[in-house]
Amino acid sequence: MNYTIDGTVAQSAHLELAKGEIVWATKGAIIAYAKGLKWDVRVPGGLGGAFKRSLSGEGIALTRMEATDGGQSVTLSANAPGHIETWNLDADGPVLTTRGAFLAAWGEEINITVAVARRPGAAIFGGVGLILQRIEGRGTVLIHGRGDFRKTELQDREEIRMSTGNLAAFSEDVD
Repeated sequence: MNYTIDGTVAQSAHLELAKGEIVWATKGAIIAYAKGLKWDVRVPGGLGGAFKRSLSGEGIALTRMEATDGGQSVTLSANAPGHIETWNLDADGPVLTTRGAFLAAWGEEINITVAVARRPGAAIFGGVGLILQRIEGRGTVLIHGRGDFRKTELQDREEIRMSTGNLAAFSEDVD
């Protein structure tokens, strides 16, 4: 999968798919796509997954796109100004995204489920919510955040406290 991220204030991602490549995207993320790109709406995890995803602030269904020929493209963006950051599942492991931060994912064995926050009180009263989206597998995730990103890598036993309302995504081993 080849991709570029363009824009300054309201970024978009342009993906070039080879034949057979698949991309999952959140509701409303498709700006434009090439003729011949096959897409449909699916509900990963069935009714239970749909219910939990709705609690996480995401749509109950996701768009699944597959290239029927090589060179198919799709342009994706969020419905709000902001920036797009990539998360490499192979190098960084599964990612937890907050309400509205998941934009798209591609790769092998991509599994998009939900997770319950480890500290319910902090999640509910901090603004991030109790239910998060968990994306795992081998591949890449596009994360959208309103505003700019600041990537922070914590060392072993290092702590940082932050407002959950300013959090887009984090590794599942972060408490």
